[in-house]
Amino acid sequence: MAGHATDEHPHGADRLCEAGDRVYSRAVRRGRVSRHDADPVPCLLELALLHPDPDDMDWLVPTAPQEVMTRLLRGVYDEVAAGQRRVGVAVAAVERYAALGGGGAPAAGPGAAEGSAIRVLDGLPRIQAAMDEATQACTTEVLTVQPGGIRREHELSEGLHRALALRGRGVRMRDLYNHVARHGQGLLNYLELMGDTVEARTLDEVVDRLILFDRTVAFVPANSEHTMALELRHPALISYLVTVFERLWRLAVPLSAPIPDTGIEGISHREQSIAALLAEGHQDAVIAERLGISVRTCRAHIARLSERLGAASRTQLGVRIAQVGLDGQVRPAGPAAVAAPERGSSAAG
Repeated sequence: MAGHATDEHPHGADRLCEAGDRVYSRAVRRGRVSRHDADPVPCLLELALLHPDPDDMDWLVPTAPQEVMTRLLRGVYDEVAAGQRRVGVAVAAVERYAALGGGGAPAAGPGAAEGSAIRVLDGLPRIQAAMDEATQACTTEVLTVQPGGIRREHELSEGLHRALALRGRGVRMRDLYNHVARHGQGLLNYLELMGDTVEARTLDEVVDRLILFDRTVAFVPANSEHTMALELRHPALISYLVTVFERLWRLAVPLSAPIPDTGIEGISHREQSIAALLAEGHQDAVIAERLGISVRTCRAHIARLSERLGAASRTQLGVRIAQVGLDGQVRPAGPAAVAAPERGSSAAG
């Protein structure tokens, strides 16, 4: 069935076939469709746009359009990260072969190869020098994505001299963080110091670290240890990264505003995010990394979810998450939605 569907429906969720579009639109309007109606379009099940109704297995319910959009954006972020890694490997190979060919090793100074579309910066001193150079040349705007959890004081102080130099020249800055970063006093102190020069927003998940100066030069990690970076000046790459940033920015919550309530009694926003990732099949370590929390904290939230929803196993927790609507489905919210769990059920392992 999977192979047959792939042959007849070679597309993604962003460009459904005509038949898939009709069935999915009907499911969104009505809240569900019968399995019989969905048989001609198995692509909707393969793309997880439809899934079984836990209350009646003869019917299929649609994945909420908002969740589909989030999934597509995550795919874009993953493609960006994968592209960054491939570019880093390719450019490093070109530099190495160029040096072997007698053309001379690529210059290592921060001002070398000015105008190069892509440059590999190997080692923290070289990265810092290039960042300092970009800071000095910046006149208008800096956009940054800062993944991870609570920002430690030493992490914030490493680039403080650059931030103060930018503030002194009237450069505006916009920073994106994970929601969990809101709980760090170091970040609050930093923002107080910078005043209205810096505007910060937060999201459940952000992409890997990104720094954009004047929409002309960007820096992204080139390895997982962050000991190598790519300096990007290619206009198409810069435009793409700016678009990614702006879309994230529109989805993010200003630091001055509270994180929206889930609308489900007893379930926090973070637990809702964890539940949605659990529904996608992610393991604890992956969920923790994406939300910027420790694995231990993640598991504590999962145990609390299990207790709150009356789930005695991981499988049962997945069913309860879908029933309550924590998997991203649009369902009527109310106390009855979470009042049913049996008291005394053990936490999922």
